Amino acid sequence: MTEEERIEYSKLRIESAFNTFKAAQVLSENGFWNSAVNRLYYSVFYAINALLVRNGVFVQTHSGMRNQFSKLFIKTGKLDIKYGKLLVQLYDWRQKGDYENLFDFTEETVNFLFDPVKEMIETIEIEIKGVK
Repeated sequence: MTEEERIEYSKLRIESAFNTFKAAQVLSENGFWNSAVNRLYYSVFYAINALLVRNGVFVQTHSGMRNQFSKLFIKTGKLDIKYGKLLVQLYDWRQKGDYENLFDFTEETVNFLFDPVKEMIETIEIEIKGVK
């Protein structure tokens, strides 16, 4: 992938991150808590994928994405550790909501996630714009 292609891909992925975040809001407003958590996770997943690709890092799996994000951006201090912790929480909760039978999130457990997720996506967008 050329640098120009990486730039364009990253723009599209950030757009997907914000759109997916908006979908999570709609789901939450309608009481679909597990689906809202799923969409919040994927909004962060798309943003991190955009960041990694913009930096020339390509991953094939969710664990690869988490590992590379942690290695290149959290452990180096480029991004606050709170974003690494948020990613882990979202991943674990998405797994729980998607795959555990008879489990449902509640409004109280979901709605507090929106502000930190939005902040994380916006921070990643700024980081991408700073890549030379």
